[in-house]
Amino acid sequence: MGKVISVANQKGGVGKTTTAVNLAASLAATKRKVLLIDLDPQGNATMGSGVDKYEVPKSAYELLIDEEPFNDVVVTETTGGYDLIAANADVTAAEIKLMEVFSRETRLRNALHPVRDSYDFIFIDCPPSLNLLTVNAMAASDSVLVPMQCEYFALEGLTALVDTVSKISAAVNPGLHVEGILRTMYDPRNRLSCDVSEQLKQHFGDKVYRTVIPRNIRLAEAPSFGTPSMYYDKNSTGAKSYLALAGEILRRAELSGANSESA
Repeated sequence: MGKVISVANQKGGVGKTTTAVNLAASLAATKRKVLLIDLDPQGNATMGSGVDKYEVPKSAYELLIDEEPFNDVVVTETTGGYDLIAANADVTAAEIKLMEVFSRETRLRNALHPVRDSYDFIFIDCPPSLNLLTVNAMAASDSVLVPMQCEYFALEGLTALVDTVSKISAAVNPGLHVEGILRTMYDPRNRLSCDVSEQLKQHFGDKVYRTVIPRNIRLAEAPSFGTPSMYYDKNSTGAKSYLALAGEILRRAELSGANSESA
């Protein structure tokens, strides 16, 4: 069964979409079958996948609200080699419509149920806020990957997010947990970055990925070309870092599988 991971942080500008797109592409490059779901009405993950959000015939709106079949909504041609559920401004309306529908928190989980076994990994790019779209993502997920900058206010936001994960786990998704914490836009020359990084490791231990994502101009440029960084400049430190993160996630998944079999 495919592993479903929400990429979430209630604070914007932390590299959430960059992580979702580049991690999906990196795992797809290892011959894994990957799906990326864009639940952010800004549609940045859609555009970063080489898909025009203004031209896409159907989006996450049709999947969540109209309950159209998954195969009628999914986009199979992306620059990253993964499948995509696109997002555009219509997804803003989806959040409002979700207030009116039955089982509003589990619409996405129900939509993914028939196809979950078709993928090795499913990543959900969440909006930078706690709303019904984010709740749907977490209700459908096994775990939450948290990208964050090593700054003081980011620690406060992380505390709030972990609390949110606990509440959703208690209410609608008992198995939900924090998959890992990813340090993004990292500058080792910055004393504060190093201090916050150490605090993260003290509080969260092995939940903090060894891989760090540095500040990298190629990562920032790639979305404007509608492509993940590994296909924009495969030799950039950003592209190499996300490939390393993909390897770390695969090793963790294999270790977790081995432990569950032995248990």
